[in-house]
Amino acid sequence: MARSKPADSTAPSGKGSGKGSGKGSGKAPKLDKNGQPKVGRLKKLGGQARMIKQAYSLTRRNDPKLPWVMLIWFVAVAAVVELIGILLDSPFVFLPLALITGGLAALIVFGRRAQGSAYRQVEGQPGAAAWVLEGMRGDWRVTSGVAGTQQMDAVHRVLGRPGVILVAEGVPGRVRGLLAQEKKKIARVVGDAPIYDIVVGDDEGQIPLRKLSTHVMKLPRNLSAAEVNALGRRMSALGGARMPVPGGPLPGGKQMSVSQRQVRRRG
Repeated sequence: MARSKPADSTAPSGKGSGKGSGKGSGKAPKLDKNGQPKVGRLKKLGGQARMIKQAYSLTRRNDPKLPWVMLIWFVAVAAVVELIGILLDSPFVFLPLALITGGLAALIVFGRRAQGSAYRQVEGQPGAAAWVLEGMRGDWRVTSGVAGTQQMDAVHRVLGRPGVILVAEGVPGRVRGLLAQEKKKIARVVGDAPIYDIVVGDDEGQIPLRKLSTHVMKLPRNLSAAEVNALGRRMSALGGARMPVPGGPLPGGKQMSVSQRQVRRRG
């Protein structure tokens, strides 16, 4: 009777092969809504801390009183809250609240002074209005430099829930004609959607640069999100920018944009 051959001891068992395959296959990284790998919470917090530090350094350079003003507000607000705790015979209970409230007050003061410093630096610079518009919160579709002149007068187009907003910066006598031409061109495409026109400046009938984003965001919401998307598809036939607009109104445009992002979160 023939003997059966022993099983090959070198052959991988089911258990071993499963363990090996598990090691070799790594989990796919989680993606965000834009299809990019998600950033860890700690990395995100670290990035935000670096941005705040950079914004603080930029603002302090142009506003030497900033640290003292922040300190005064921190101490004053924290002292008031702690005084309430002492009156209620709970000083130690109110101490953490006093520190947190004082810190928030200092951050609010920082945000407002950073905003004022940023606007003072960019006011009157070519591309300043576009820089402000591109920094607005929410679903605002900004196309910079849809019309302009060789003297760096420019018209920027914004699409949002209010409708279409044309924002002009430059010499009023020149930009009025640009606005009229652009408005006529857009009216043939957008149908009944509202069209607003704004001239940036400090004269009567104009909107100061520091109030531009607030003014635009306070316009009435005339369109739904679906109507904005449909209008965006129709307006794509108009094309994009027709003139070069500086990426930032100052040589440090990228750094200035960091400062404004912090301002928007706290303003």
